[in-house]
Amino acid sequence: MRAPICLSLLPLAVAQSVPAQLFSSIIPPKVLATFKSLPSPIQYPQYTDTIQGEWIDFVPDTWTSAFFPATLYALNTRKTLCGATPSNGLNAANWLALGRSASNGLIPLELTNNQGHDVGFLSFPFVEELKINPSNQTAITAVKQFAQDLAVRFSPIVGCTRSWNTTDPTDFTVIIDNMMNLEILWVAYGLTGDENLRHIAITHADTTMKNHIRPDGGTWHVVEYNSTTGLVIRKRTEQGFADNSTWSRGQSWGIYGYANMYSHTNDSAYLDTARNLANYFLTNLPSDGIVPWDFNAPLIPAPRPADSSAATIAANGLLLLGSLEPNPADGQKWINAAINLLNKITALAWKPSWQSLLSNGTVNKPANNFLTGIVYGDYYYIRAGNELISMGLATCSG
Repeated sequence: MRAPICLSLLPLAVAQSVPAQLFSSIIPPKVLATFKSLPSPIQYPQYTDTIQGEWIDFVPDTWTSAFFPATLYALNTRKTLCGATPSNGLNAANWLALGRSASNGLIPLELTNNQGHDVGFLSFPFVEELKINPSNQTAITAVKQFAQDLAVRFSPIVGCTRSWNTTDPTDFTVIIDNMMNLEILWVAYGLTGDENLRHIAITHADTTMKNHIRPDGGTWHVVEYNSTTGLVIRKRTEQGFADNSTWSRGQSWGIYGYANMYSHTNDSAYLDTARNLANYFLTNLPSDGIVPWDFNAPLIPAPRPADSSAATIAANGLLLLGSLEPNPADGQKWINAAINLLNKITALAWKPSWQSLLSNGTVNKPANNFLTGIVYGDYYYIRAGNELISMGLATCSG
């Protein structure tokens, strides 16, 4: 999903040890058991129940469907990094074959789906496949088609790709999450050289930078534009505590999204924005260091729930930001913060008895969906471990 890390710019040591659970031997058998339990016709896990931690599956035409196939690819990456032995559990399966198999259920979505901007997430396994086999025509077709699906949602008047469809066509809705979906445009641009895809990614990021970010570095979840004038109508939340609060997972998407934009463009405005969002995220953590569902949600009358998925996404964004910093000392700060997030959320949410790796995820608090395992939280947890190994900051045993 990004440019290669420049190892020469990375610090040689970190201020604390990484959690050993990132590399636990129970991860591969858990993921394998989930693969074996995928129903036919295929459905994909999204989140667990709150009691037993058992996965709840959804039809492929769901925005989260690609995260489990991408998790299988992430274990293939770990196998490449660490080797496959009985002690690490990676010898339990051919993870690449399983990833390819699980991705087959996503292929029909290239031609018709109801996910709008989230086609970027649906592309994840195919992007991973191209890293392994750049000539894989199935993956090339998927990437190109998903990119075109996103490109047709772009409005030059608004300067963004539309997120959710609305009953009123003049109401053009954009969410901060969409910063993550821009990656599919960059991958397709690399395949085709289509300058329009690059233009859309940059214009969307620039418009979002202008309208989604508060002076303190917090973010609005939703910005509604008038599609005929391009003017902002309203700024609000859909999954956060209040319209003027900062929903933590949205903040995480923003950190990663702008660091990723900098990796593609070397535009310092994106680097500064990623830093700004990261600083807000870290300075607004509570004293226990656990990422809350919303940074501004009240503690009374009931404690605000954590969101383990926001923590793991943010950790990946901080690791990327740390690898891109021109000054190694600045990079060290973000990397140490990422490891701290991983330590804190592991201590709270690591759940060996559940089918998911982590508990304490918040899917959608206003919809009363929290205290669950979440498939994208697990994906980014595994991926964070892979990134730390690749960066020379952890070994395969932690």
